[in-house]
Amino acid sequence: MSLSLRLFLWLWSFVWTAGLPMILFYLWRRGKKDALYSEHLAERFGRYRAPFQGAIWVHAVSLGEMRSAVPMIRAMLARGDRVVTTHFTPAGRREAESVFAKDIAAGQMQCVWVPLETAWAFRGFFRAFRPTCGLVMEIEIWPRMVFAAKHAGVPLFMCNAQYPRKSMARDAGGLQLRHQVMRGFAGALVKSQLQADRFASVGLSNIEITGELRFEQPIPSALLKSGQAAREWLGAADRRVITIASAIEGEDPVYLHAIAALRADHATRDLPAPLFIYVPRRPERFDEVAQTIGSSNLTVLRRSELFGETLDPADWGPANWGPANWGNAQELPDVILGDSLGEMYFYLAMADQVIVGGGFNPKGAHNIIEPLALKKPILTGPHVGTIEYPFVEAEAAGVAQSVPDAEALAEALLLPPASNPKRIDLFFTAHSGATKKTLAALDRLLGQ
Repeated sequence: MSLSLRLFLWLWSFVWTAGLPMILFYLWRRGKKDALYSEHLAERFGRYRAPFQGAIWVHAVSLGEMRSAVPMIRAMLARGDRVVTTHFTPAGRREAESVFAKDIAAGQMQCVWVPLETAWAFRGFFRAFRPTCGLVMEIEIWPRMVFAAKHAGVPLFMCNAQYPRKSMARDAGGLQLRHQVMRGFAGALVKSQLQADRFASVGLSNIEITGELRFEQPIPSALLKSGQAAREWLGAADRRVITIASAIEGEDPVYLHAIAALRADHATRDLPAPLFIYVPRRPERFDEVAQTIGSSNLTVLRRSELFGETLDPADWGPANWGPANWGNAQELPDVILGDSLGEMYFYLAMADQVIVGGGFNPKGAHNIIEPLALKKPILTGPHVGTIEYPFVEAEAAGVAQSVPDAEALAEALLLPPASNPKRIDLFFTAHSGATKKTLAALDRLLGQ
């Protein structure tokens, strides 16, 4: 370990330890909106009520990472492995506890908070769990996590990993501390040959190409049935429906411009007005986005106003949540605001076409695999580095399209959606099998 890395790790731990009052205030403040943030607080300091030793450790920081890990964890449990998952956000933890409730009850799995980025908190975690190995989903590079695992003798691997071009350019300057931290991993299970080459270029060893786990994540059929029923119930069967999925800060003007352009086009051609389903990425923006849409001379109704409170996943589906429960349909608005979490497939199932959010912001576009899994044609913005794999391959296959700005988005929407289910099926077939490849690669690396 270089002197620069030693000094960085010391400073990193000092900042986290000195900042504990601010971290606790942050968790308390977030806890006012979501109580789970401030529950099980001792776990964040490496103190756990029920030690669970000898399991495979999967770190899935939030909802997206957890969902990508689901097929892999199912396969691990099916072959007799025990699993402990760690999370930072309530969304990720809730997903794990919901999807794997039976396995948790049977004592095969446990879900806890990841400890804070200090050596002493991670020592407590490794004393409690003594995992056989660790898998960090996507590209979460936390210095203390990496070197605490190494010190504890726990092989820690990146999993479903990619190294975006933008991140590589940022990390190449200065002392290249991030590269040094990456080399602390025991290896990496990566999405493609391009990603393997990139990780190898910074000195990481034990790299295996395993593909993209999200291609195999389960699709809740109950949400699909409810989404299809909702479109009929709303009286939108003969209208064009476009879902804007995971819109983030700064993108609203782009989407409002596109909405206005398409509505004007339909009015000129005497076509029924299109219906837009607008789903913000973060729940904190629900009120803000509703006000923004309303101030643009568009009528907007919230999902909660139309369909009631968000349900437990066990209650999804037309039998418990469908037209019989929704009452009388209201007059169709211009925009339906998706003010719920965990129901993206419901919103996608209603759509003829999907705009994937994040692409019109430098932070980057979000997951395109969920809408592709439902055979929906996709548009997104120019910032696709975050989903470089599989977007490059999807664009080459003709199942996804990137446009540079608001005007180009509006022009693309004026064209009929380029739906091609057979082409999407071929694309999925070409990129399947990641779960099996991941477990085989992990066994090989641990065997070494």
